[in-house]
Amino acid sequence: MFNITKKEVNLGGRPLTFEVGRMARQADGAVLVTYGGTQVLCTAVAQHQPREGIDFFPLTVNYQEKTFAAGKIPGGFFKREGRPSEKETLTSRLIDRPIRPLFPSGFRCETQVICTVLAHDLENNPDIVSLIGASAALTISGIPFLGPIAGCRVGYIDGDYVLNPQLDEMGSTTLDLIVAGTRDGVLMVESEAHQLDEDAMLGAVMFGHREFQPVIDAIIDLAESCAKEPREIPGAPEGQEEVEKRVGGLAEAPLREAYKITEKQARVAALDSAKAATLEALAEEELDRNLVSGSFKALEKDIVRGNILKTGQRIDGRDTKTVRQIVAEVGVLGRAHGSALFTRGETQALVVATLGTGQDEQIMDVLEGEYRESFLLHYNFPPYSVGEASFLRSPGRREIGHGKLAWRAIRPLLPSKEDFPYTIRVVSEITESNGSSSMATVCGSSMSLMDAGVPLAEPCAGIAMGLIKEGDDFAVLSDILGDEDHLGDMDFKVAGTVNGITALQMDIKITSITEEIMRVALAQARDGRLHILDEMAAGIAAAREDVSEHAPRITTISIPRDKIREVIGTGGKVIREICEVTGAKIDIEDDGTVKVAAVDQDAGDRAVEWINSIVAEPEVGTIYNGKVVKIMDFGAFVNFLGSRDGLVHISELAQERVGTVEDVVKLGDEVKVKVIGLDDRGKVKLSLRAVNQETGEEIPVEPRGGGRGGRGGGRPPRDRQRASGEN
Repeated sequence: MFNITKKEVNLGGRPLTFEVGRMARQADGAVLVTYGGTQVLCTAVAQHQPREGIDFFPLTVNYQEKTFAAGKIPGGFFKREGRPSEKETLTSRLIDRPIRPLFPSGFRCETQVICTVLAHDLENNPDIVSLIGASAALTISGIPFLGPIAGCRVGYIDGDYVLNPQLDEMGSTTLDLIVAGTRDGVLMVESEAHQLDEDAMLGAVMFGHREFQPVIDAIIDLAESCAKEPREIPGAPEGQEEVEKRVGGLAEAPLREAYKITEKQARVAALDSAKAATLEALAEEELDRNLVSGSFKALEKDIVRGNILKTGQRIDGRDTKTVRQIVAEVGVLGRAHGSALFTRGETQALVVATLGTGQDEQIMDVLEGEYRESFLLHYNFPPYSVGEASFLRSPGRREIGHGKLAWRAIRPLLPSKEDFPYTIRVVSEITESNGSSSMATVCGSSMSLMDAGVPLAEPCAGIAMGLIKEGDDFAVLSDILGDEDHLGDMDFKVAGTVNGITALQMDIKITSITEEIMRVALAQARDGRLHILDEMAAGIAAAREDVSEHAPRITTISIPRDKIREVIGTGGKVIREICEVTGAKIDIEDDGTVKVAAVDQDAGDRAVEWINSIVAEPEVGTIYNGKVVKIMDFGAFVNFLGSRDGLVHISELAQERVGTVEDVVKLGDEVKVKVIGLDDRGKVKLSLRAVNQETGEEIPVEPRGGGRGGRGGGRPPRDRQRASGEN
């Protein structure tokens, strides 16, 4: 019934297996990829007719994790997988970025790639498996795809590159880099690093490119065995050459004038005017409107790229290496824990840092298990930032991806939880955008965190690099504009400190780039990054010595584990009372670590004192403040150490003989008591007469035969025994 084809290759010391013909046979291409014990089903389907009325390639990539893959049932009320998680969204982007440039420019058929995680061995991350599987599914599908590609993860442990480190090794690596590409070059890089230099980063990229070549060979072998007949690659639309000539004759001159305007909004207005005039002039000729629009874009691209390659002159008048003017400010919001306004040319980010407690950590429920995240970075891109009016929607793939890139850049520089026990949330609001708002977010995040008093290892800055390549000629551009990103061949983002790189992301719009181009881009990016760091230092050069007055103060203490129950109390009664009375927030960990947070330092001190009084053991000879909580004929019980009570025998109430207990104390009285001993059952014996009740100073006293039945009280021994119920 099944016509199964299998291919196997070794990748990083583990078998990578492709299987075709058993699952999803109605898809254009379907491959079950197994790596170790992780299995992903990857499918590719494309409609046979192009979508009408569009001038772009309609590709959708969906990566989805099924909880049964890890033997789990989804949490929540509905008990089924819901909207994509952050990891699913980021992995979908990870797969989309290297495959999108490899479809023919005229291909307009709706295409969908779906990667479904069916099994996860909790050792091999399914993201790399899915990327490879998507490439294999497209290669055998017959869909016009100029692949195959492959990818891998590269770690850096003890000075050596490690291919596809397993999940338990990720804690030991100073690099988490994913690289994808073809046989000829690299298409995509995504990474987080601990201040590695440019040579180490480039070495990791090239190491990965070399190591995944056998996977490309295996996919080609698989395709030779079971690939479908390739579809015809679409050619140029009929009449395109004539339309391009007509558009060029009408629009070239006004476009060249428009691209001499350095201010974005004025330039956009001039471009819109040129396009409108061109469409109006051609309106009576009944030409395909999409063909006219496409020709207009191609003309724009030729003008911008030609100017840069021939003269080195960019849209805004800069040369290829100059960074736009920077204004770096901090403390722009009065009540924020930390805030920064980072402006670079016509790109601006308002970034706000907020410090919270352990109760503010985000609980992450993933296939690998549940964990708590104490550093959050959220990126928002409102429509007004580009002068548009549109609906405000929840964050999309772009917003999530840009926020994660900035998160990766900052995270390696954060202090440990032991040194800085705060939950940190950073929000970047892009208030203006004309190129690389994600890198503005990196710069603004670094500044806002330092403004909040977060002791970063080093200030961090980011820069976006571009590429214009025609044949063997190329130009690398520093600090690209939005138009240069749109019309160029590369988006290469580098973030880091004076010591090295913390994040690197690269997307290529052509078939691949060489090691030489990457080396030039990294060196030029370093110069730009150091310049930006110098400009940022004018606003703030290092973290403030203390956190903001509006941020909570966190005090960390340790209590014995067997005392945790006493601090929490039955049903949480005690800890709730402490929080309500003092206004502090309290987190207690299983190892006895207690974190007390309060904006008011006095409130935090009161809560700490309260907790210490609960867990402290009474010391003989020490004087404590207490409260009379119970009166008996033979003495008074005093609460003096949290919930701990001790007995002040009637003989220890005063220097003179006492007739009744209430002659000296009454219920609710605040008193000072001295611990004078423990009885044979561990009960605490207290004394009032040994303490000056006004000053709290100790009073020398003659010892008495305290305890039950002891003399010194105001009644005969027999009466005292009868009153206390003794026989």
